[in-house]
Amino acid sequence: MGNSKREGSEDGGGRAKAGRVRIEDVAERAGVSMKTVSRVLNNEPNVSERTRQRVEAAVETLRYRPLPSARVLAGRRSYLVALLFDNPSANYLMEIEMGVLDACQAQHYNLMLAPLSYAAEDLVEKVEALVLQSQLDGVVLTPPITDDVALLRRLEELGIPYASISAKEQNRHVGVVVDEYGAVCEMMAHLASLGHQRIAHIKGHAAHGASGWRLAGYREGLRRAGLRYDPALVVEGEFSYESGVVATHRLLDLERPPTAIFAANDDMAAGAICAIGERGLSVPRDVSVCGFDDTPIARQIHPALTTIRQSTRDMGRLAAVELLKDIRELGAGGIVDVPYTLQLRRSTGPLGG
Repeated sequence: MGNSKREGSEDGGGRAKAGRVRIEDVAERAGVSMKTVSRVLNNEPNVSERTRQRVEAAVETLRYRPLPSARVLAGRRSYLVALLFDNPSANYLMEIEMGVLDACQAQHYNLMLAPLSYAAEDLVEKVEALVLQSQLDGVVLTPPITDDVALLRRLEELGIPYASISAKEQNRHVGVVVDEYGAVCEMMAHLASLGHQRIAHIKGHAAHGASGWRLAGYREGLRRAGLRYDPALVVEGEFSYESGVVATHRLLDLERPPTAIFAANDDMAAGAICAIGERGLSVPRDVSVCGFDDTPIARQIHPALTTIRQSTRDMGRLAAVELLKDIRELGAGGIVDVPYTLQLRRSTGPLGG
């Protein structure tokens, strides 16, 4: 039996044979200690780039996948983070989730999805129970949960690292932000350049910090364009498609309806386009419509939506990257400013065009 190969050894082509590959196999192939392999897998410092590349090449060749239980015991971590959310926009959440998952997979972390009710009186207690029962290493917070002061305070008391997506100014420690105020000012300049003077705004949910920034950008954009702010042209929305439909019908019922509508997100903008069609009107000939986010729905509806692109998938990924930095070394994570661009499509056009 001297010629038999043990489980996890290589065949003649250098590929790992069937059976569980162990960390010892990776260390042997890379010519390093098991401790060095562990450091590379956990992205710890004090490993040379050359050594790191050798270990990563061995991991890839042998198709080594560490057992979660072994990694927990080695690093006293659960290698599990949670994405906390309460947002009616499925498109937004899907993109954020994919971004967070990208970062977690790259760092060999698992992701838990945790839907919550922001308005629930026991929100803090539910999150605390989730953190302790699942032994989470950290959490990614999405709006409006990201601005719940009581929850942030409790997470800090528990010593649980967290990353925030689009948090208000005073809550920014680790996570990602976009200059939403400046972006909306640019969108207003675009609409004004097309000749629009009665530009309406469908606001987002009042609990979201983004709603305030986008409203402020709308008002400032009008001012810069020399247009008067009319409170009758500002209506409530909930960041949902349905709320966009309802809000647009209210706007079209005005004695002097708007010629352009800026909705605080793409879902509401899509609802606005639907409502305009229900009135027998055309976009953009009768009413121009634009949104914010550039989620997939912006390219799926007709006409394609003019919107402000903030890469929500990148936002999720970068927030998770900063969180994982903070988990490995407290204070290492920071705030990343994600750029935006105006995506000009066929839902906006010249006044009377």
